[in-house]
Amino acid sequence: MKSIKILLLFFLGALFSSFSEQSLPGIIKTENGKVEGTVENGIRSFKGIPFAKELSALGHDVEVLTGFPNYPGGKVYQGYRVRPFQRELIDGIRINRVALYPSHDKSRVRRAINYLSFALSATFIWTFLVSKADVAYVYHPPATIGLPALALKWFRKIPYVYDVQDLWPDTVGVSGMINSSIVFWLIDRWCRFVYRQSEKVVVLSPGFKRELHERGVRGEKIEVIYNWCNEESLDIQPRKSELSEELGLNETFNIMFAGNIGKAQGLESVLDAASIIEKRFPEIRFVFVGSGVELHSLKSKAQKMSLGNVLFLGRRSLEEIGEVLSLADVLLVHLKPDPLFQITIPSKTQTYMHVQKPILMAVSGDAASIVEEAGAGVSCVSGDARSIASAAERLYSMPKTQLEEMGKSGREYYKTHMSRSVSIKRFEDIFKEAANGKRES
Repeated sequence: MKSIKILLLFFLGALFSSFSEQSLPGIIKTENGKVEGTVENGIRSFKGIPFAKELSALGHDVEVLTGFPNYPGGKVYQGYRVRPFQRELIDGIRINRVALYPSHDKSRVRRAINYLSFALSATFIWTFLVSKADVAYVYHPPATIGLPALALKWFRKIPYVYDVQDLWPDTVGVSGMINSSIVFWLIDRWCRFVYRQSEKVVVLSPGFKRELHERGVRGEKIEVIYNWCNEESLDIQPRKSELSEELGLNETFNIMFAGNIGKAQGLESVLDAASIIEKRFPEIRFVFVGSGVELHSLKSKAQKMSLGNVLFLGRRSLEEIGEVLSLADVLLVHLKPDPLFQITIPSKTQTYMHVQKPILMAVSGDAASIVEEAGAGVSCVSGDARSIASAAERLYSMPKTQLEEMGKSGREYYKTHMSRSVSIKRFEDIFKEAANGKRES
């Protein structure tokens, strides 16, 4: 079996729009043209149009079932309006959209309606109108995406591969969206049922696999496929001395954090580490690139501490970020201490490895294990200023040639285990296996 028909099922219609390839820190516009925010997780955007195009380029017939784009502002993008259904063609890929209630604010009720409205529309409208497919790929979250997936299986005999990018109900519990133990239990039972009904479950880390196996999913049913990064826009770039001088990064050893500056990142401890280091090694500088809800408080804390070795460069466009990353001697990954983060791999990890820079990994668990296995950097304890400071000093004391070797090792590991070509080939094999099982049954 060479070519198959693949249906991609996504809740986030933003991944299939004219703005879908604008990852961190790309701009998203709403109906009135106002900039509302950014898609902070650029890695996930590559499971949208780029993913569909890659599968199509391999010779498969690809169709998409999704909603109307409204993330992250909760308002429908310019050029769209919510209707029962809509068909369009983007870059040669057929896109089917169904009605939903657009919302992405802090209201639990409105967010729940947002999730459920798409699930019900996809189940009762497009399940019966979408073209027959050999296999469906289902992108989770949210957990409600399981409803149309089950409908496709039961009523259209289309097996589905379930790609788990967030653990529910764990994630929504940590976010504070769920306070009820009964609702938590119901979502957990629902997710377990959806996993069991799938042909295969794909996860982004070995820790996710262990966790789902503990929840009753058979080990042989779970496949680990790492996310990849924007390989074209974020590739190795030469260091530009003019830019380095302009940003004040010429005479310093630059440890750079790039991305969302939010509560989950817990970057206050990095400032504490900077304070420990400043007197002993004033050449070490911590550089923050990006924005987020915690940026103002982080800047205020740095100012109160009178830190002269901390620099905030603000948000940079996708076109600029590659040049800025090239100025880093070391790239930093940090998340606050949390058991959930120990079994995930922050998307920065793949990007940092791809651009061939040594990594200071301040996330315990799977992410640290990968960096250590690849020989791509040094790990430390997240939230522990002394541990972060010690790791930073260790990297600073290394010969330049050793740092360069770390960067090269990380890039080689990425190419072998995480690259787009490697990961999509594994998806293709899984899709063919699922479709073949359907035809033989």
